[in-house]
Amino acid sequence: MVDLRIHHRTTYRYRQPVGLGPHRLMLRPREARDLRLISNDLRVTPDATVTWAYDVAGNAVATASFASPSDSLVIDSQVHVELSAAAYPVFDIAAAAIAFPFRYADDDWTDLGALTMRQCPDGGHLQHWAQGFVAGCPTDTLSLLKDINAGVGSGITYQAREDEGTQTPEQTLSSGLGSCRDLATLFVEAVRSLGFGARIVSGYLYDPTRSLLGSADAGSTHAWAEVYLPGAGWVTFDPTNRSVGSANLIPVAVARDIRQAMPVTGSFVGPAEAFRDMSVAVQVAD
Repeated sequence: MVDLRIHHRTTYRYRQPVGLGPHRLMLRPREARDLRLISNDLRVTPDATVTWAYDVAGNAVATASFASPSDSLVIDSQVHVELSAAAYPVFDIAAAAIAFPFRYADDDWTDLGALTMRQCPDGGHLQHWAQGFVAGCPTDTLSLLKDINAGVGSGITYQAREDEGTQTPEQTLSSGLGSCRDLATLFVEAVRSLGFGARIVSGYLYDPTRSLLGSADAGSTHAWAEVYLPGAGWVTFDPTNRSVGSANLIPVAVARDIRQAMPVTGSFVGPAEAFRDMSVAVQVAD
């Protein structure tokens, strides 16, 4: 078990006071069997009315509403968690799903819904690329997913991107470059093209050895993926680091599309040139 403290601070600065629209904050980790949330302290400056709700995916979402203009906005989240995920997990996949292809039970297929449907347009390149990992018919399901996960990590060069948005899988495959969110999107769309139910996960990467891709110092924000396998449930894949399992990952949000899991989204009312800059500082430490 690892005792972790996460400090995530987002700061917006403006050249003049502006009206701040409601901001949607996804910063509270998702509790699970192997992740215990001990404390969660969210502070917003200037003063805001903060309300909490769970979205359709069960993510905890805070909405900050502001009453007066301001020339800055600081969102400060401090979290204390206990992480006990196994470094080398064993997945108890149902006998009917051990070999690919397999068919989800009717109820599972209905409930997975849009998580089985591709979200990005594709001219056929992605499906052809994904099909190249299918060694035979049938083939071992977990081995196939591990091969695709490793194939993304080895075939695409990791590149941190500070600009907004996510590349399409076609763009990532064509350029051979991508951030963690680009690689996670490529993996999810690739396995969906083969019929799997999959979702994007955003959260934090804990990296005490400072050896993992996507990490700054001992930790940072990160994006990865989960695939639903009958019997085993949601299985974690991090294509950026070619890893399986959540031993060093702290999930905050799961979503059909990465744009639904952004840590902070919002708006301001004022001239476009009023925006000066934004900075994000993240610390993940034991």
